[in-house]
Amino acid sequence: MRSHPRSLCLLLVAALAMAVSSARAQSMIDMVDLTTDQFTKAEMSRADIEAQLAKLPEGEKLDLFGKALNNLDLSGMDLRRVSLQAARLMNSNLSNANLEGVNLDSAWSLNSKWTGANLKGASMFGTQLVGANLDGADLSGAHVAGDFSKASMKGAKLDGADLSANEKNQSMGLMRGTFKSTNLDDASFKGANLRRALIEYSSLNGADLTGALLAGSELGGSDFTGANVSGADFDGADVNSARIGAMKNADKAKNLDKARNLERAFRN
Repeated sequence: MRSHPRSLCLLLVAALAMAVSSARAQSMIDMVDLTTDQFTKAEMSRADIEAQLAKLPEGEKLDLFGKALNNLDLSGMDLRRVSLQAARLMNSNLSNANLEGVNLDSAWSLNSKWTGANLKGASMFGTQLVGANLDGADLSGAHVAGDFSKASMKGAKLDGADLSANEKNQSMGLMRGTFKSTNLDDASFKGANLRRALIEYSSLNGADLTGALLAGSELGGSDFTGANVSGADFDGADVNSARIGAMKNADKAKNLDKARNLERAFRN
């Protein structure tokens, strides 16, 4: 019997999950061949997507589960009625696209362009956005448990977003917002949940962390110069080698004295 493409894609996601669970020290990217057609070619064009959306019955969604949409220019498109779960969007351009509430779980979009994109309330569980450009993107209220390492997110908005670790589903390892060597200058995390999030060696100059929950997060080596931490909760956060001396409103932060490795943080 011939396998359905969705079934094959689900098997791939499951296989990756098992690999990550058994080798957590490795990056998921290290376990995938990014030179295959699935990550380099496109099954559809922008015109194909526009045509299918135009004839889509009211109230229905265009399901592009697992579709290869690499290197496409989808900038400025209204994609709110599209499901992009497990889609491949490598090197694609989604600048200023409207993806409010869109399912991007397990999607791959390395080195892609999302500048100014509307991602409010989007679901990004296991999403791979390493090296992507999300400057000015709006991820307010989104579920962000993906990898944004080496990405540029200057001025991005993550107010009320959930970047916390998923401690219920461990089949894929500890899925959480991951930001290694990410540029988060002037980004906004007002009221965001960053419990146990991974934000290492990243730049948060001038970021707004007002009321953010940082309990148990890993902040080692990150630069918080000029970041507003009024009401931010640092209970159990690891600040080893982090630059916290020039944070704004540090006296109004919560439980900063309970942060881990506080004696190893840079205070000037």
